[in-house]
Amino acid sequence: MRKNSIGIFDSGYGGLTVFKSIIPEMPEYDYIYFGDNARAPYGDHSFETVYRYTLDCVEWLFAQGCSLVILACNTASAKALRSIQQNVLPNKYPNHRVLGVIRPTAEVINQYTKSNKVGVFGTRGTVKSASYQLEINKLYPEIEVLQQSCPMWVPLIENNEHLNPGADYFVQTYLNKLLQNKAGIDCILLACTHYPLIIPKLEAYLPGGITLLSQGDIVAKSLKDYLSRHPEIESGLRRSAGQRFVTSGDAAVFDTLGSLFFGAPIQSEVISL
Repeated sequence: MRKNSIGIFDSGYGGLTVFKSIIPEMPEYDYIYFGDNARAPYGDHSFETVYRYTLDCVEWLFAQGCSLVILACNTASAKALRSIQQNVLPNKYPNHRVLGVIRPTAEVINQYTKSNKVGVFGTRGTVKSASYQLEINKLYPEIEVLQQSCPMWVPLIENNEHLNPGADYFVQTYLNKLLQNKAGIDCILLACTHYPLIIPKLEAYLPGGITLLSQGDIVAKSLKDYLSRHPEIESGLRRSAGQRFVTSGDAAVFDTLGSLFFGAPIQSEVISL
């Protein structure tokens, strides 16, 4: 029986922070990471455009032998995941699975708040979709979800300016907007996989008593649990500890910046869709 890889998709670099967390939990599997850098960022695109771009990339990963694909991108999870799961997989790929990052986070968010008031930092697309409000309130209707879009953070991070003094203004601005007149928030979710890189700046201005929550470890544990509950999928996965990195953009740029997100040197190949 042909063995398959696990695909990890993101519009660019951010999903590498999720991949970085998955490796220690499940180092034995074979992985292909695909960053659609040529068409990034996805955050300000329409639902239809994000869906089309995401489906292009998911189908490319399927063609490479990935039977399971993780959308390690909040925007793609918010705007494309449900349509792919409901409309594409049953008709074209009944033996394939696509999972996102929103549901696993929503499932455990109650463990991190005592006040039942949760803040969410995300891209404009993720915030506009209200996906976190919808998913969290399905499971925990008592939790109030307060959102703030942070359109300048991804450009700062992708230009490696996020830890320089010039980033402080935008960190303080979005933090103040989220917390202003919203007393009681005791947990803030970083609902963009880029944002863990800006945690040192956030911690410098964050009031005491508020927990910052990033998604990498949550998604990694959720994936491990998913495979334990679905042996029919797990048994078809290759265990060669392979790591392949692919980008639709410039490989040299991807390798340089991607290593900041992944926490180790990477070497990618370029593909065109």
